[in-house]
Amino acid sequence: MTVHPGTLDEEGRRLLWRCRRGMKELDILLERYVRSGVAQASAEERVTLTQLLELPDPELADYLFGHIAARDPRIARLVADIRGRQP
Repeated sequence: MTVHPGTLDEEGRRLLWRCRRGMKELDILLERYVRSGVAQASAEERVTLTQLLELPDPELADYLFGHIAARDPRIARLVADIRGRQP
């Protein structure tokens, strides 16, 4: 289910805003995840998403495009979830 930004809570809207990166492909992947999954995400999952969004674009792209695996198991699970939600 896709969530309109107006239906996200304040933290969800902040996370959606942080998904705007310098690379269009990252924007699409991250925004799609936030719109479809962040409303049901636990506090821990939101913290992990915040940590993921703090990564530099090249590292984030390597994780999301499957070039390298994240060493942190929480980040790795989130990356798998984000990648699994793609059409």
